[in-house]
Amino acid sequence: MKHLSIDIETYSDNDIVKGGVFKYVDTPNFEVLLFAYSVDFGDVHIIDLANGETLPEEIIEALIDESVIKHAYNAMFEITCLNKAGYPTPAEQWRCTMLHGLYLGYPAGLAALGKALQLPEDKKKLATGKALIRYFCIPCKPTRSNGQRTRNLPMHDPGKWRLFKEYCVQDVVTEMEDYKRLSAFPVPDFVQKQWVTDYELNARGIAIDTDLVDGALTIDDEEKAELTEKAVKITGLDNPNSRNQLLNWLNAETNLDLDSLTKASVAEALDTADDTAREVLDIRSKLSKSSVTKYKAIVSAMCSDNRVRGLLQFYGANRSGRWAGRLVQVQNLPRNYIEPLDVARDRVKARDRLGLSILYGDVSDTLSQLIRTAFVAPKGYTLVVTDFSAIEARVIAWLSGETWRQEVFANGGDIYCASASAMFHVPVVKHGINGHLRQKGKVAELALGYQGGANALIAMGALKMGLSEEELPEIVAKWREASPHIRNLWYACEDAALRAVRTAEIVSLQHGITFRKECDPKYGLTFLTVELPSGRKLYYPEPHLKINKFDREAIHYKGLNTGRWCMLSTYGGKLVENITQAIARDCLAEALERLAKEGYRLLMHIHDEVVIEVLTKDLAEKGLDHVNKVMCQTPAWAEGLLLNADGFTSPYYMKD
Repeated sequence: MKHLSIDIETYSDNDIVKGGVFKYVDTPNFEVLLFAYSVDFGDVHIIDLANGETLPEEIIEALIDESVIKHAYNAMFEITCLNKAGYPTPAEQWRCTMLHGLYLGYPAGLAALGKALQLPEDKKKLATGKALIRYFCIPCKPTRSNGQRTRNLPMHDPGKWRLFKEYCVQDVVTEMEDYKRLSAFPVPDFVQKQWVTDYELNARGIAIDTDLVDGALTIDDEEKAELTEKAVKITGLDNPNSRNQLLNWLNAETNLDLDSLTKASVAEALDTADDTAREVLDIRSKLSKSSVTKYKAIVSAMCSDNRVRGLLQFYGANRSGRWAGRLVQVQNLPRNYIEPLDVARDRVKARDRLGLSILYGDVSDTLSQLIRTAFVAPKGYTLVVTDFSAIEARVIAWLSGETWRQEVFANGGDIYCASASAMFHVPVVKHGINGHLRQKGKVAELALGYQGGANALIAMGALKMGLSEEELPEIVAKWREASPHIRNLWYACEDAALRAVRTAEIVSLQHGITFRKECDPKYGLTFLTVELPSGRKLYYPEPHLKINKFDREAIHYKGLNTGRWCMLSTYGGKLVENITQAIARDCLAEALERLAKEGYRLLMHIHDEVVIEVLTKDLAEKGLDHVNKVMCQTPAWAEGLLLNADGFTSPYYMKD
């Protein structure tokens, strides 16, 4: 046996959607119901564990045999469930077909991948699965007709159970067919190793301050009840939380004329609202503050040992290969500005809403800012938080050969001041000479590196920063004039991509960036690939040339747009954005590998920031400087790339 393809069906009384797989298995009622498998891509067999069948001994042995490669779609689920059920199997022996599809630019989901690969009907995932999973895999509502039972067993509907077994078997068939079609374009071994490290990180999880979470939810309930009562008194409405009721009242009783109550429309209305309308809109804003719901998400995902697991999705952003947030969505946590944090946390843990209001004002906003601090180090440990400094700006400067930018980083300079100085040909010092120009340099740096124009500046908040719309074109022109090598990189990447697709020519740029058109004639798969300095590739499925909306010939390819698999187009600046973010991702991935090798307990990472758990007694021996040194070591494939990392230690997570 060399390969073992697996799909399982399971039962749990924990909600996998809200809690993730690690919370899903963290219950005495979890069990594996069905185990379907194929040896060396042969016929599929199924073991009905729910009806007393047992796994063959050779399959149990294969699960821990390092010479047997185990395959599954979303293998993290199979690994976690089988280990929990008493069938030990190491993550490093598995290959995940979902990762393989994401690596090649395809959508997540076994059915979605099969559709994108245009599998024949007999190989596709069965559409009956959702209803059968709802019937057998989660608790059912007790009713008179079902005898008040809370779970459906095979004996309760043998016909459905037979269909469920067929569904499980077909998932293995579909996964194997996907693998066969993808195998001509393998996932590199080092990316596979990163996936294993990611699984270990997700399985470790991060500790939660349950007193803070419980206190925050209690205070939030009290605050919302008081605000609702206040809104009722002002408006006389039965339900001031109702969008339609409140919108009708505002338009009838105040000087406002609103079409909606979105965050943006409410913020705009505050400028012209009278005192009564402003007070009601302020209450509405506080009541609708969604970030406090992250406390509820923490509760839903928290395991019995008070740790939250599964917060990150490896290759969740498959255009660049970056991670995506899951469950609590740590990638978009509110920032904290209030001081002192310790006092605020103590007031919340004491459920002192009045004290919190007196000390910090807006209770809802204070709770929102404290969400980060719900992630804590357990007793005897300290959190170390470290992140790359201006990683994308450093990568694009290195990638394009914009030497003046690299000199700024080498000398520890302020890139926003340096950019403004290069744009306006005068010295710019933060809080000093020509300091007012730094803001223009900052917004230009944030918006223009990927071929953006005036609209990109506006989207980045240029007008809110005090810049006028009239001066934006000049900022764009001056930034591009000051950054000719970056500008040239846009056009070089676009030209290379066009040539690769048009003539199948292999086109290489600086630092080994290589564009190719790659095909598998057996299954008709075609990609535009971009090889990165690390050796990883970016994949653009089904590339072809077509006139775009600007009446120019452009690269078009299949990809996801708001969850829909469709035709997209790209251009030089967007390609540079993908490449730059992908290289920044590879720097982070290598840093995670080095930190793990040094024995650090990786907990999570947010964009370019890493959170690790260190024994407090060990900090004196190695210290923060050692973590930063490991973090910012330049990868062997990125000679000349100047990385920098800085961080802090804390008993809880926060934004320093």
